[in-house]
Amino acid sequence: MLGEILITLGVLLFGFLVWQLWWTDVQGNREQEAIVRELPRHSVPTPEPEATETGPIVATPRRDAPPVMAEPAHAETFATIQVPRWDGEPERPISEGTDKAGVLDKLGVGHYVGTAMPGDVGNFAIAAHRTTYAKPFNRIEELKVGDAVVIRTATGDGGPGTDTWYVYRVTSSRVVYPKQTEVIAPVPGEPGAVPTERMITMTTCHPMFSARQRYIVHGVLDYWAPVADGTPAELLEGAS
Repeated sequence: MLGEILITLGVLLFGFLVWQLWWTDVQGNREQEAIVRELPRHSVPTPEPEATETGPIVATPRRDAPPVMAEPAHAETFATIQVPRWDGEPERPISEGTDKAGVLDKLGVGHYVGTAMPGDVGNFAIAAHRTTYAKPFNRIEELKVGDAVVIRTATGDGGPGTDTWYVYRVTSSRVVYPKQTEVIAPVPGEPGAVPTERMITMTTCHPMFSARQRYIVHGVLDYWAPVADGTPAELLEGAS
């Protein structure tokens, strides 16, 4: 009887691990792909049929003050993220909030409520799983200083900051403990300081398969461009 109980428990444990480590990824990838596909946004322009240049149109970088959208409602998907260094990874949706059940498990990448929006002065802080539920930030340790992190906002109501590319550059990475929330302050590491830069912070669990610490990546805005102008060169060139 004891042997049968142990075998049953082993089978249940194995089934849980398969669900947690494999099936949540399958389901999460499928759902996040659908979210991105259904976002209300305009198509990226392509050359006219009679044009001599047949390659994609490269957006011209702009470094003046970018348009900034208003903070959306909880769980609303308002942007996507693409990282050229993560070759082969899909475009991931970004939604408002960082609660596990309502946002990170279902929608992919979450935006810390109250932090800056894409392109704004301050710290645009986002979080995502490193394992399970499509693991959007699984390859975060591969990022190097200077790598591009590309944010694209969705059309929405067509207001300021919608349908815009924001290209950030990685400046640093570090490991902290969960209580060190100053990493998502307007000036990371300096709570109360007045920001002057347009930053991004990516957070996820560390080490792999543990929530004991957090892996943090910081970056600054390099440039922005309207989606109507074309595609950022970084998405066409890859990580190089």
